[in-house]
Amino acid sequence: MESSPPIDPNTNLHDLIQQEIDDAARELREIKLMLDQSQVEVDKLSQRNATINMHLQQVGSKINELPINEIKTAYDAALDAQQRLVGMRGQLEKLQSDQNHLNRYLGMLRRVMSSLSGDAGLGLGANGGENTNLAKAEMLIQAQETERKRLSRQMHDGPAQALSNFILQTEIAMRLFEVDQTRAREELNSLKNSASRTFQHIRDFIFDLRPMMLDDLGLLPTIKQYSNSFREKHSVEVIVSLSGTERRLESYLEVLVFRAVQELLNYAVTVSQATQIKLQLDMMDGIKLGVEDNGSGFVPEALENQEDAFGINVIRERVVMLNGTMTMDSVPGQGARIQIQIPIFGLPG
Repeated sequence: MESSPPIDPNTNLHDLIQQEIDDAARELREIKLMLDQSQVEVDKLSQRNATINMHLQQVGSKINELPINEIKTAYDAALDAQQRLVGMRGQLEKLQSDQNHLNRYLGMLRRVMSSLSGDAGLGLGANGGENTNLAKAEMLIQAQETERKRLSRQMHDGPAQALSNFILQTEIAMRLFEVDQTRAREELNSLKNSASRTFQHIRDFIFDLRPMMLDDLGLLPTIKQYSNSFREKHSVEVIVSLSGTERRLESYLEVLVFRAVQELLNYAVTVSQATQIKLQLDMMDGIKLGVEDNGSGFVPEALENQEDAFGINVIRERVVMLNGTMTMDSVPGQGARIQIQIPIFGLPG
């Protein structure tokens, strides 16, 4: 997906948002076509993989009777089929993630457009208001591009690099099969272990991108699971306190709160170097989220200009758009406490 062009201050904000909506809708149509094609290919590869595995089992039962060339051919075919299937499934999952991401982004843009349409003073001489709205629109668009770059780096440094290593390990195993079958089997076992680890990394990656359980089970179970995974991944103490009625909210509200938890926990660990984080979520009366850490702290007034706090600033803008508040209490060297409050009722239409 291409980066959005720089925003021209003279461009009408309605036209700018409409162009983003048109681009996102076009990308969604393209992804839908690729999804359909990829699903057909996955089905074909799954059938082929099942057939090859059955043949491989037959070969394994007669491994002492068959010539080495026939065994090698069977294993080569199985490895090739598995690699193709894993690669295609990875492509399918990425397309599904892209589709979900674009759907959410398109929904957000349409809500922004609806909000702008209700602002009678926009573009009619209210330059201050228009400049403010332009700044907010630019921040949201930049947030999308920042997220795309982050995901691209993660894909390159993680699954893409691992797949390259798989190919190399497979070539080594193929060459060893002809001279030392014991070492070849060891190499194949190593390849299997690497594939298992990479599969887990991909699952973690997908969970960070868009946990399916957020749609299936809701906000509270997802935050519990994410906090447990975060604790294990970063070896940091995360104390979670959840209160209030375990109920489903509007999808955009659940996504916003989950993204806020992600952003605040990651900032506390990666920037503030915190070793203990307390997370409180109260859904008794509206939404109240609090994150307190024992990290290095910061100057709240200076946070807006910090590049590594860009995500927090975007969360704050989204909270304000929903008639909510975000307060920060921090002193350098003494940790930080960030609180978010969003009313469930009385949200802007």
